[in-house]
Parts: sequence; structure tokens; C-alpha cells
Amino acid sequence: MFYKKHGFPEENEIVVCTIKKILPNSVFVDLDEYGNKEGLIHISEISPGRIRNIRDFVKEGKKIVCKILSVNKEKNHIDLSLRRVNQAQRINKNNEYKQEQKSEKILEVVGKQNNIDISEMYEKIGNKIVKEFGSLNECFQELIKDDSILKPLGIESKIESSLIKIVKDKIKPKEIKISRIFKLKSSLPNGIELIKETLKKINSLSKKENIDCKILYAGAPNYRVTLIAQNYKDAERGIDRMIEVAEKEFKGKGTFEISKK
Repeated sequence: MFYKKHGFPEENEIVVCTIKKILPNSVFVDLDEYGNKEGLIHISEISPGRIRNIRDFVKEGKKIVCKILSVNKEKNHIDLSLRRVNQAQRINKNNEYKQEQKSEKILEVVGKQNNIDISEMYEKIGNKIVKEFGSLNECFQELIKDDSILKPLGIESKIESSLIKIVKDKIKPKEIKISRIFKLKSSLPNGIELIKETLKKINSLSKKENIDCKILYAGAPNYRVTLIAQNYKDAERGIDRMIEVAEKEFKGKGTFEISKK
């Protein structure tokens, strides 16, 4: 990416790095999101267990996702870990990085339409956006829902109009998925019908409250309820409503349990 963050990363921050140099007991990396910042990964932070050959795990030029362990600003020294990043963190960070690259490409296209190169586009609007919203992508996600969020930044009207149009054409709203397993058991003669009625109540609620929800059979007595929203808060709230309705509807008819798997 053209844009680089200023200063130093924070401890425990998840960052994208490019492997620069491999030594027998350590690896030097460039921090892709920070200008002129280099970090070190000790062999003990590459992978759990004993490592016979460090090159079995890393390769020059490869991009990796790491966790910041410590930062010494006086010595300009940064220690990182590869092994302490779990799969979910790695996937989320890679997705975040790719989305920011896509957003920067949009900024570049807007610049070309107005005969402005990418460096000047950052001077005119990019740096203001990152300072206000944290990243280009976070701003563009909000811009999809509200055109007026750019007004306080004092952007030229021609550039603002071009940016809004391209963002709405190219950026899809962020989606958050949350799933829960609803375990419904009943020993009553009409137990199957009671379970179906409960699931119908959940489905009716999702339609009534305009919640994007899917219910899939996951092997008796399990049903996977998946909810899609634009943020975790709305997704959690929606799932809580589903659980509330199911508990109320199935009360006295059998047992109802919830699990994440």
C-alpha cells in the first residue's frame, strides 16, 4: 500500500509483514503498514515445538501476519511473534488488509479522473479520512450508508462527488455472520410438530423485524440458526431475539439448549 502509518505499532497489535532476511535463529521483517519500520521474530516465536530448520517455516519475500510483542522506541526495536497469531486473527487481518488495498485503489481512480496522483490524493483527502475514521475502508463503509459524512472534511465538491459514486459502485457493505446451534428436544407425541412451530416463530420474527436469518437442519435435534448483519452489535442483538422467542415458544414442550458449534 502507498499509505503508511506514522509512529510505532502498539503492543499486541496484529500487523502484516514481509519477510526480509532469515538468519539461523531469527527472522527480520518489514512492517508493511508502517513506514521504514523493521521488526525481529526470534526462532522461538516462529512455531510451537522444536524447529530444526527455520526455513521450513518462513521464506524471503513472503507476507505473514504477526503479533507485536514489544516496542522499544528509543532503540527503534520491535519484537514480533508469528506463532501467537491464531487462524481467526490471521484471516481477519488479511481481509482487512485486502479491503484497505481495494479502498486505496478507489482513491487512485478518483485521482486519475481529476488528474491527481495518489500521493497528492492522500494530501488532499486520504490523510484526513484515515485520521477521522481510522482507515479508508471504514470511511467507505460508512459512506455507503450516509453521503454527508465527508462534509466536515472540507473536500472539493468535484472530488467528493467522484468518490461517492465510485465507492457506491465498487464497495459492498460489510457483513457479519453469527451462527448458533438450537437444540430442540421433545418427548411429547406431537414433539416434531412443536419443534416445527417454534422454528416457524423464529422465521416469522426474522421477516417481521427484517433480520437476515437462515435456519438449517444440522442433524436431530440440532438446527443451525445463522444471522447476517452489518455489525456485531446488530448481529448479537438479532441472535438474542431469536433465542428469546424460541425459549418462550418452546417452554413446557421440551428442552431447549444453545451452543456455538
